Amino acid sequence: MAFFSPDAALSRARPQARLALFCLLGAVVVLLTVGGSGGLLVLFVGVAGVAVMAAGTWWVIAHHGAVRVVGGLLALGGPAAVIVLYARADLLPAALGALVLLAAAAASARAAARSLDRPAGMQAVACAAPRHAVLIMNPKSGGGKVARFRLAEKAREMGAEVVLLDTSGHSDVTQIARAAVAQGADLLGVAGGDGTQALVAQVAAENSLPFLVISAGTRNHFAMDLGLDREDPAACLDGLTDGEELNVDLGAVDGRPFVNTVSFGVYADVVQRPEYRDSKAGTALDALPGLLLAYAGEPLEARVGDVRLDAQQALLVSNNPYSVPGLAAGTGGRRPRLDGGRLGVVGVRVTSAAQAAGVALRGPASVGLKVMDAGQVTVTAQAPSIAVGVDGEALSLPTPVTCTISPRALRVRVPRKRPGSGGSGQALSWRTIFSLAFGRRRQTEILQG
Repeated sequence: MAFFSPDAALSRARPQARLALFCLLGAVVVLLTVGGSGGLLVLFVGVAGVAVMAAGTWWVIAHHGAVRVVGGLLALGGPAAVIVLYARADLLPAALGALVLLAAAAASARAAARSLDRPAGMQAVACAAPRHAVLIMNPKSGGGKVARFRLAEKAREMGAEVVLLDTSGHSDVTQIARAAVAQGADLLGVAGGDGTQALVAQVAAENSLPFLVISAGTRNHFAMDLGLDREDPAACLDGLTDGEELNVDLGAVDGRPFVNTVSFGVYADVVQRPEYRDSKAGTALDALPGLLLAYAGEPLEARVGDVRLDAQQALLVSNNPYSVPGLAAGTGGRRPRLDGGRLGVVGVRVTSAAQAAGVALRGPASVGLKVMDAGQVTVTAQAPSIAVGVDGEALSLPTPVTCTISPRALRVRVPRKRPGSGGSGQALSWRTIFSLAFGRRRQTEILQG
């Protein structure tokens, strides 16, 4: 593991922070000089375009028929109208110049954050190679990645025992894992989706055994946040011979384990539908309008630690918070660490186009979006049971439903060389960037964010 020097980190980050502020100032100068009196118009029209696009998107997902068509036109036409207005007012060069400089400012700020990354948490430790590794593989997972990447053959060549799941879907993964432990396995691993990963991970945690993740699922969110190679599942097998261990948290919802997320409300109901597996986008578009209207009348209630969240249409509870909170959490976001001992929580209540625009413009500061974290989350509703999506698997659980987290309960064995390994991934605010650039805060304060 590379040695982290705070002085060297600050020396790298400070010029990057100054460059970010220089680009930000440049964007303002471009608007005031090139744009002249139209500089403020550029800002106003740009914000209005984002709001119109968000409102149109809301109508697309919340309505059927003509209203959906109008929403689609707004979602596509809003950005197009902005470009046309800029061009007609001779403001397009100013707008494009400012946009380029803002992008450069954001990139420099991210570079400063990466320079300050430190191995705080997710620290790997050396470990001995397993003597009797048992790997459970799902031949159907990820569209047949087990066969396509010859995972079973390669694992056996490395000395591992491979158990292929019954493709009819009748295999009891938990029972198979426990039988392997009873027969002397000193490592359990899974080539499959995140739902299967979680079930075997629980058995490994119960028996204090290392757990090997093989990214053979469709999305492989858990593998991504562990820094594993999602494009080449076979590279994960290197952990058998040249590996190290991470101690990570394991979530549970009413006793059932999860490694990524538990969803309640709108998305969880969509996942329940049989046609969802064959046509995810089409099923969601068909179901969302009715579900959104239903949850506007029968919302979810949640107790997040000591805080109460009322009237939520959807809730997402994650095993550690995502670094990109909001609707992207669980899809486009990442968790910079998996050993923080906290559940991430995102609550959504959007009942109008105006609130949808507010979420798009203000994010967690908007009325429709709540981003929190806690050690325990309890979800209730009027119904005796509610739809729940656990790592993408559809379940129905009796209310109330409780989510908990077991800190560093799982020993995950990973290859020493993996493409996504890095530091803490801390996000820096512009206030911190300014302080870093001009040295107005102490070194320890900056490094702690």
